[in-house]
Amino acid sequence: MLKVAERAQLALEALPPEERVAFIKKKSHVWSGFKRYLAKMSYGKCWYSESPDPQSFFDVDHFRPKSEAKRSKDTAPDDGYPWLAFSWENFRYSAGRSNRLSKDEQTDKTVGKGSWFPLCEGSAVACWEQRDIGLEQPMLLDPISAADMRLIKVGSVGKIEPSNICVGTNRLRVERSIKSYGLDLPPLTGARLKVMRDVQIQYETLMQTVEAANAVPPAADLLPVPTQAGAITAMTMPDSAYSLAARSKLIELGGAYLIASVEDYPAAKA
Repeated sequence: MLKVAERAQLALEALPPEERVAFIKKKSHVWSGFKRYLAKMSYGKCWYSESPDPQSFFDVDHFRPKSEAKRSKDTAPDDGYPWLAFSWENFRYSAGRSNRLSKDEQTDKTVGKGSWFPLCEGSAVACWEQRDIGLEQPMLLDPISAADMRLIKVGSVGKIEPSNICVGTNRLRVERSIKSYGLDLPPLTGARLKVMRDVQIQYETLMQTVEAANAVPPAADLLPVPTQAGAITAMTMPDSAYSLAARSKLIELGGAYLIASVEDYPAAKA
């Protein structure tokens, strides 16, 4: 697939501006061909919402829009980032609800990223002639950015919230990302709440087992402390559904030491 993408990129570079969008539209098989590889990287979960719903359709989203970019409600879209149309580094595995504009029946709100890509006030804007995207300051959080992911947590009611270290402009970035990606739609908050309840029940059970072990030391080795702790840690693994909710709940309960480390992570299936 990389070779296919490289050939498409070379052809795109040779085209005049007025032919680029049509060419990109005809080459959707290029990014679609990466879908199964991107899915494996996230264990089949949407990179934005962590949803693994097998009944949902999934897309290869272009984080920076390939044909046009809407910066605000008050300005016309610009040309976006056509030079990134075939760049795998710009691809994100996304549930349709996070990627495509749609109206949620329960909330009557329009959600989905679409071609929306606002930048923070004062940010540079990359273009075909000046492609340095490193100078930009995107408003939307990027799921592959560790720094961005440290800005969010799951609150007690299952909704995404700014984390304790999220301040200033980053709080606005979190708010705008929640809206654009549809992160607080009722089915998602409900699924996160279920995970958080399960974590709490299992954590309380573990604490009771530890208390019993400490009360009767000779019997301690017979009690399932390691098994119970391992089951909780498994819920925080990247291959578990809504693992951010599990991690957030453990931190709230004072059980952050049970959160999986990188060394615990499972390998993606071939």
